[in-house]
Amino acid sequence: MTRGIAVAVGLLSLALAGQVAAQSRVADGAEVCHLDDGAWDAVALVNAQSIDRLEWAPFGTPEWGWDTYLPLMQRELATRCAAQSAVFAQRLAGWQMRYGLPATGVFGEAEFQVLRGVLQERRPFLMARVRGECPEPPPISELAYLTVQEEAADRLTRLLRRDTLDAWRRMVAAARAEVPALAGNTEFLQIVSGWRDPVEDAARCAQDGNCDGLRRAECSAHRTGAAIDLYVGHLTGMGVVSTEPASRHFMSHSPAYLWLVSNAHRFGFVPYVFEPWHWEYVGEPAG
Repeated sequence: MTRGIAVAVGLLSLALAGQVAAQSRVADGAEVCHLDDGAWDAVALVNAQSIDRLEWAPFGTPEWGWDTYLPLMQRELATRCAAQSAVFAQRLAGWQMRYGLPATGVFGEAEFQVLRGVLQERRPFLMARVRGECPEPPPISELAYLTVQEEAADRLTRLLRRDTLDAWRRMVAAARAEVPALAGNTEFLQIVSGWRDPVEDAARCAQDGNCDGLRRAECSAHRTGAAIDLYVGHLTGMGVVSTEPASRHFMSHSPAYLWLVSNAHRFGFVPYVFEPWHWEYVGEPAG
């Protein structure tokens, strides 16, 4: 399918948005992910091929495929339909139009950059950094101690901002009540890292030579006490915060991460697209 034809098909389908939405609503407990007219089948095939084969370097290191970022994209599209489905392509086309991209229904590097920007704008800390500011850490009186059971055994972090810790506790209770796999393994969602002393953190990343703004930064979000690294699983032989593409891909499809992507916003947490384990508390939504 040429790009021009794909755009035309996208515009036609968007004009029939009401009919398509009705077809893709939940039926018998499962979301319907196909469309009877077949208009998006060719586009869905392109996504089916690229999700594992796209050769790119979204964060400077070569990656193959975009499956790592699929849960975040599904969340933005309000669908759980697979990348190779017609409904995913149709909804992606509507999302593309909203952000000024050609409404092809095909996911690529341009779509990722918009997704990344949308998620970044939800992080007040990052927006402050864009303005050239480095937020001051909270007074010690605003920090609270974690219990031993709340921390990952080998990565003691000790402190979080009080409101962040309270929200995290409510979130974990909900996750374990809603997902048997999380209730059966209390290691999931334990806190790997919370508040970090800004001076020590900057010195550490300088010593390790990884102050690159991805793995660590001289001005880290962890200085706020509202950023947490959570255990969401790990690939055998790699660390719980390994940034290797294979590690991040594995984490991005763990039951803990998938639940967080769908539900963390209920408790005021937003994700960092590069690190599946990193979440920041921005305050619970009104109402």
